Amino acid sequence: MSTAVCPGSFDPVTNGHLDIVSRAATVYDQVIVAILVNPAKSVVFSVDERIAMLEAAAARLQLGNVAVLSFEGLLVDFCREQDARVIVKGLRAATDFDYELAMAQMNSTLSGVETAFLATSPQWSFLSSSLIKEVVRFGGDVSSLVPPEVADGLQQRLAHRADH
Repeated sequence: MSTAVCPGSFDPVTNGHLDIVSRAATVYDQVIVAILVNPAKSVVFSVDERIAMLEAAAARLQLGNVAVLSFEGLLVDFCREQDARVIVKGLRAATDFDYELAMAQMNSTLSGVETAFLATSPQWSFLSSSLIKEVVRFGGDVSSLVPPEVADGLQQRLAHRADH
């Protein structure tokens, strides 16, 4: 059985993330969405909230071969624990590639875990979690760019808080 890991902070998960996960789920027997727990990073949603949002989105998209887990530490150690031989990363632009290539080479050197890159679908190529949060802080509507529960949660926590 082939297992792939799609890592990220997913704060929040966007339709671009879901596009990559959905497409990976057609290639690999099992896809693990791996949420990085980084206590030093300021987040809008707790790890448990992000897990719940991703699980709800995977269920809605009928992705039966997708599991959502969290991890701390090195991604390659998590991959070893899950018996995953490949990391799947989405690329939006050439600037993503420069950073992701170095990470892929480091991960391969450390553990032999390979990285597969998927080009983000054009309709989501501009999306980032940071940009989504900024738009919501200034009162913008992101409901067409994120799952429904994410849009609601962002609205409750960030809307009209441009002064923060």
